[in-house]
Amino acid sequence: MKTPEPNVVYAIELCSGERRRWRYLAQSFDGENRWWRDEESGIEFNEANLMYAWQVLHQDEDQRPRKGLSDE
Repeated sequence: MKTPEPNVVYAIELCSGERRRWRYLAQSFDGENRWWRDEESGIEFNEANLMYAWQVLHQDEDQRPRKGLSDE
């Protein structure tokens, strides 16, 4: 995959077939990890913490945060 764009939501497919919406946050300062936020749960994590296979499907058409996660 090409480098994701910061603050863009991507459709993700987990190895189980479950689909999620993750927002790409940034590359770590050392360049080793990418940071993401699950849009449904609000949990932030880096790729090194993931214990399962996953893939980026595409940029999600809906770039708005899910209800309850906005800064309003």
